[in-house]
Amino acid sequence: MEKAKTKSAAVFAGIGHYFGDFGRAVKDGDLFVKLSLLWMGAGYFRRKQYIKSILITIFEVLIIIYSVVFGLQYVPKFGTLGTVKREAVFNPMTMKNEFNQYDNSFMILLFSVITFVIWAAFLAIYISNVKRAYELQKMAENGEHINTFLEDVNTYRNENFHKTLLALPVAGVVLFTVVPLLILVLVAFTNYDQQHMPPGELFTWTGLTNFINLFGGGGLTITFGYAFVRVLLWTLVWAVFATFTTYIGGILLSLLINHKRVKGKKMWRTLFMVTIAVPQFVSLLLVRNFFANGGIVNTICANIGLTEFLRNAGIISTSYIPFLSSPGWAHVMIILINIWVGVPYQMLIATGALMNLPTDQIESARIDGANPTQIFRHITMPYLLFITGPALVTDFVKNINNFNVIYLLTQDVYTTTNQALANSQAKEVDLLVTWLFRLTQEYYNYKMAAVIGIMVFIVCAGFTLVAFTRMTKGNREEEYN
Repeated sequence: MEKAKTKSAAVFAGIGHYFGDFGRAVKDGDLFVKLSLLWMGAGYFRRKQYIKSILITIFEVLIIIYSVVFGLQYVPKFGTLGTVKREAVFNPMTMKNEFNQYDNSFMILLFSVITFVIWAAFLAIYISNVKRAYELQKMAENGEHINTFLEDVNTYRNENFHKTLLALPVAGVVLFTVVPLLILVLVAFTNYDQQHMPPGELFTWTGLTNFINLFGGGGLTITFGYAFVRVLLWTLVWAVFATFTTYIGGILLSLLINHKRVKGKKMWRTLFMVTIAVPQFVSLLLVRNFFANGGIVNTICANIGLTEFLRNAGIISTSYIPFLSSPGWAHVMIILINIWVGVPYQMLIATGALMNLPTDQIESARIDGANPTQIFRHITMPYLLFITGPALVTDFVKNINNFNVIYLLTQDVYTTTNQALANSQAKEVDLLVTWLFRLTQEYYNYKMAAVIGIMVFIVCAGFTLVAFTRMTKGNREEEYN
């Protein structure tokens, strides 16, 4: 707790220092520093950095042109997301029906967000530019050397090379991650769905209505709250079982194959790696067909009398075993199939970790009389958890968003009979991510999909922060060095 408070205080202190330096530059700067508030190249021009002055001035002009010509077409409409619907208007000049100058809510949202991001980036550069102008003033007053343009360029190939390398990735993260995330978050506060689909219809802001509906409020007879609780619980159950069954199974399989009495270690590893070599979607589609209601497994079960036995025992009520088409059965089968798919991958990771086991500790334990079970419990397993812990956290988050296994095994096979779930476009076997996909691709319910996307992020981020905080606590490296 104290460490968190210290970090928060450091963050706020850094923000205060950043803006404090800007205020100090404006207050104590000379005429050209103050002029930089209007003409960004003024400070560089005064210090004879003419090329840099021209470039920053061109940048400023481009931002102004973008804002006036493009950005201000959308930003003023951001508060309503448009008011003019698309209508066909008869043009007597052309004798044809033409569309009016209508608004497109999604375009308004998209380009407003892009404009806000551009303005935020411009503001950061603007503040840094004024602070740099003031630094140049102080350097000139102290008689220090001021770099030429070529010298500044050379710094980006030497001591500031990290900035050069990071520029493109940062721009890509902002463009392809930050902007879509911002749009996703904002869509959650709108009524963007099939009934409000641009350009034919407009959508608008609805506040917290979607979140209230998701958590069972809003006074609706059937809400998304019922489906959300059940889908979330199954998502967490699935993530726990899918992660730890493959993790433990991989470790046990690796220990078995690497046992000194096992012959043909390379052959066994190769056989188990076949499931990795085959594309996962191919394996999953084949397995889905095997366990379908009319698949080969059901045919075999019927021929040997297992299906009739289960029906007579009251376990099933159909003429087939509903491996992937009934609640409970489908949940268990999905986890079992995932074990078959995931254990070989975890086996390879565990094998690599086992090759670096601290042999001195193991030998010391044997001398002290420890049996193999005690060695595994107190040395092998803690070491594996320490080495593969971050990967374990990653696997858990990956399984929360494991779209392939759930979707490929149940699509076109599983149909829910729960009307409450069906009204929310969900199924008992859905994860949050497959539910989100179905809401967008099949039902165009973007507003609720956005809310679910936020919930997925909260669950994954919360678990990741807690898990990594606990794993990095203390100095455990010393135990294995």
